[in-house]
Amino acid sequence: MEIKILGTGCPKCRRLEQLTREAVTEAGVDATITKVTDIDSIMSYPITSTPGLVIDEELKSSGRLPRKKEIIDWIQE
Repeated sequence: MEIKILGTGCPKCRRLEQLTREAVTEAGVDATITKVTDIDSIMSYPITSTPGLVIDEELKSSGRLPRKKEIIDWIQE
């Protein structure tokens, strides 16, 4: 599983990365988590604001911090 955190490094982006890492651990899955900070790369996704969360190339969230339970549910889909 490949997970991408889209954002330039703002506090919400860092928090999303932390929540995602916790969710991956709690879900017990093997995932690669990548931070995408390049604006051009971020804009290649249908995102209007950061932070963004992409799981296996599907945008799951943008412009908000999802709850950890939401992230776990997305990971387990």
